[in-house]
Order: sequence, then C-alpha cells, then structure tokens
Amino acid sequence: MSFYIARKNYEEFDFNGFFKCVSDEDVERVLEKNRLTEIDYLTLLSPRAEGHLEKMAQKAHRLTVQHFGKVMLLYTPLYLANYCVNHCIYCGFRVHSGLERKKLSLDEVEAEAEMIAATGLKHILILTGESRKKSPVKYIRECIEVLKKYFTSISIEIYPLEEQEYAELISAGVDGLTIYQEAYNEKVYAEIHPAGPKRNYRYRLEAPERACRAGIRTVNVGALLGLHEWRSEAFFAGLHANYLQRLYPAVEVSISPPRIRPYPGEFQTFVTVNDKNLVQYVLAYRLFMPRGGVTISTRERAELREHLVKLGATKMSAGSCTAVGGRSNTQSTGQFEISDRRSVAEMAGMLYAQGYQPVYKDWQVV
Repeated sequence: MSFYIARKNYEEFDFNGFFKCVSDEDVERVLEKNRLTEIDYLTLLSPRAEGHLEKMAQKAHRLTVQHFGKVMLLYTPLYLANYCVNHCIYCGFRVHSGLERKKLSLDEVEAEAEMIAATGLKHILILTGESRKKSPVKYIRECIEVLKKYFTSISIEIYPLEEQEYAELISAGVDGLTIYQEAYNEKVYAEIHPAGPKRNYRYRLEAPERACRAGIRTVNVGALLGLHEWRSEAFFAGLHANYLQRLYPAVEVSISPPRIRPYPGEFQTFVTVNDKNLVQYVLAYRLFMPRGGVTISTRERAELREHLVKLGATKMSAGSCTAVGGRSNTQSTGQFEISDRRSVAEMAGMLYAQGYQPVYKDWQVV
C-alpha cells in the first residue's frame, strides 16, 4: 500500500458535481464535528464554505492554540546549488532556463551558515536543483557536516532519494524533509514535467514514505498552487498528510500551500489562487488535521502572513534568499521572487506584537 494507491481511489471522483451539491447546512454540520472525514474536509474546501470562513477561522484559531500554543517556529532556506536536469515549465531552475549555474564550495557553505546563524535562527532548510551529478548525496552530506556546527535542525528540499539514501543523510544530521508533489493530478503533472527524471510521478509521490521508513523526524508535503484547480489539489495534499500521519505516527507531518511566484522566463500561472482561496485551504486543513503543521513561506506577502499567524500557521520562513550564495553575493539570480523580505528580527517583532512567541530552536540533532 502507498499513497499512490490511496490517491487512485479518487481517480474518477466528480469534484464539480460534489461541490454543486454542498449546502450551507452541510458546512454547518461539519463545523460542529470534532473529527472530520475526508469528505468533511472536501466540504470545507467547497465554494459554499466560502460563506462560513469567519466561523472556520474562529475554530481553527482555537485548535491551533490548543495544540501548538501561541508560538511560531522560524527557519530560513539555504540554496546550495541550482544545477538541474528537469524541464519543469514553471521553474526558474529548469535545465534550459539560461540561468547562471552555481554550486557552493564547503567554504562558501560555511560563510552562508555564519551569516544565517548570526540572526539567531537554529532551523535551516537546504535546497538544490535536481541534478544527481552536480549535487550528489555525498556533496549534500558534506554540506550537512558543515551546517550542523551552526544549526540544531537541518531539513532538506532536494530531488527524491532512495530509502537508504535518506537513511544516510539522517545519520549525518538531517531530521526533516520537504518535498512538494507540485500537482497531484497525474495528467497535469505529466504536462508540466515534459522531460527529466522528475516526470516519474509515482517515484516522487512515494518519496515521503521512503523518508519515513528511514527514520525522518518531520515531513512537509504540498501542491504548488496555480498549476491546477486548487480545491482538488488542496484536498489531495491534505489526504497525503493524513495518510503519512496515520502510517507513521512518530513523524511530525505538515503541509505547505505555496503559490507560484514570478521568475525570469515566460511561464504564466494556469489557475489564479487568490488570498481568500489560500486562507480557506489553511482553515480547512487545520480543522481536518488539528495537530498537523502548516508552513507559510516568504512567497506570500507580509500582510497575508500576518493574518495567517492566528489562522493555523505554525512555521514561517524569515530572512529568505532563493539564490545560491545570495546572502554573500547579491548578484545571484534566485529561483523565484520573494514577496516578504523582512529580516528575522522584523518577523520576531511582528509576532511579539500579535502576542506570539518566535521560536528559533525546538529540536537538537545528535
């Protein structure tokens, strides 16, 4: 059994037909429940539920405070390399994008680490483009050896690995995995990944399960919103998180709801996902998975992120940079444009102003 098989159960599901049948009474009934089914979750993602966002928000806030308290974990990404062999039509790192390619030396990794550590952050997310040749597991492990001198928690957002490769990086000091399926609709996935190893839908979809079996501590999944109709994509992302949490109860599971951001190139978003849509997704997920984490990155503008503090978010990036070595080399080109450019100190100030505690460290690798 894998989530690929579970996903197939909804292969012929008529989402539009379901949404047309949802009534206000259906939404109210779901909001009175303590434990939601998959169909209850879909009900809260329906257009009809848009008229109930205030009640959803109140309940989401109560549940988040109950399970997480008034705290927000802060982290930042560190791009190690941007070499990539894929042809993803929505990404600035794709193989023929014309981007200047770069890979950090270990000395450069340390320089970036020192700059990040000076802000007080102890959680870091390291990223590479998808090139096993240019960014092999051996190189990533060497970088981890440098980074764990500065950070108590190291997560990876890299190409999918085999189970034993995840185990190797976990033994080196990695405790978290972020990997987006991009699009859960398999037909759309094939269209936006015309070539390259990333075209293998099932191999990517099952990567979080391989990491869980290898002993990872945290897993963060999600769809890249804007590639396909958002309600069904949010539904499958939530189901994916729920599936992992049920099978691997020792793993902390979370979702991210990233929206496509502009990058150098010609790609245009397929589907518009507005702020109200994003808020509805976060609220519905919180009610479906009260103990599930919600990560909101600097893809989103500052004002929206401030509102999401009280609506279910549990983790936010700060002081972000999407360019390889971009903190020490301001001429580097990033993967996409950042919307919220506030520093770690500015993010902490915003959280304090809302009565929340910024958390820089909640885990210690050993």
